[in-house]
Amino acid sequence: MGLDLSDDSLNDTPRRVAKMYVQEIFSGLHPKNKPSISLFDNKYGYDKMLIEKNITLYSPLRTSFCTDYRKSTCSLPIPHDKVIGLSKINRIVQYYASRPQVQERLNLQIIEGLKEILNHNDVAVVIEANHLCVASRGIRDTNSMTTTASFSGQFENENIKQEFLTYINKK
Repeated sequence: MGLDLSDDSLNDTPRRVAKMYVQEIFSGLHPKNKPSISLFDNKYGYDKMLIEKNITLYSPLRTSFCTDYRKSTCSLPIPHDKVIGLSKINRIVQYYASRPQVQERLNLQIIEGLKEILNHNDVAVVIEANHLCVASRGIRDTNSMTTTASFSGQFENENIKQEFLTYINKK
């Protein structure tokens, strides 16, 4: 690139960049970084939809390594006999986002990860993203948004799916 790496502002940059990619941006590639998740008894018998909305995440696009800014919404329609702590949903989303990804695959990994943890299929995941590869390169469109959605279990019921979509579209 023609940079003078002996310059004191640049000489440690390659090491810092490599460390950032390994320890932060691509940390989700290492199974040891998968968060441990505790579930709690549903002592109150809550049997309504639970939605964790607008989870902010940054994820490197697999094809360009441009980091995309995304918002994820996850829902568990009926918590069954166990409930998950809300921050644990965010941790699972962050774990899968911290690897070179395409949005469709990220959506599927989050939903499958939650289903495995919760030991049931009643999960929905919607991801909305501004892709920096679209905004900063090529077409340079800063207004477009990409949305992916996965529904399983009770969310495949059209009424429950519509209730969920109504909730997440409210301001």
